[in-house]
Amino acid sequence: MVAALAAVIVSVAVLPSAAHAVPSANQKPALMVLNAPPVSPERMTGYDRDDFDHWSDLDGDGCDTREEVLISERISGTVSGCTVIGGRWRSAYDGIITSDPSGFDVDHRVPLADAYASGAWRWTADTKERFANDLAFSPALIAVTASSNRSKGDRDPAEWMPPLAGQRCGYLKQWIAVKFRWGLAVDSAEKSAITRLLDGCSPLMRVPGRAVVETR
Repeated sequence: MVAALAAVIVSVAVLPSAAHAVPSANQKPALMVLNAPPVSPERMTGYDRDDFDHWSDLDGDGCDTREEVLISERISGTVSGCTVIGGRWRSAYDGIITSDPSGFDVDHRVPLADAYASGAWRWTADTKERFANDLAFSPALIAVTASSNRSKGDRDPAEWMPPLAGQRCGYLKQWIAVKFRWGLAVDSAEKSAITRLLDGCSPLMRVPGRAVVETR
């Protein structure tokens, strides 16, 4: 793994487009970030989706999390209260465009069940709710077609990737970033698959600020 990380870092230096570029403070090689979370077997015993209070209104503006995501991810339309009028949305997973948001789900990039199995089983109810409604970090939640979201289910990148090939590198980096942000573990199969799938992707990724996670 050290050799692989070294190769990624070297590749940044030799990319022609990056010859004079200086990475911003919140950019790091993806494999370096992937190495940050602990590697641990998943724990599913006791998982209950209802323990993660999702689609809350944590900022108190009257709009719930689903409405907030639909507002922020519209590609057209105007906002009236918590509703998008004349809106259109594009699903990043499969490229489908719609003007009917009822056919779109708001997907947790790292599914709630995977988060639970990766360490969220230790969290307080408040921390689970903040994870399920994380509007502060844009990759955490995404509006996609219901069919693609349900095809993904609770699976990690070892088991499912977006149908659109052009979205896969971004998906992997966003998956890693959410796990890093919330201090969640990866299992060995997940880490191996992500390491393999990152081959050919541009090495740098945005590194989010760490969330304050209570484990009491």
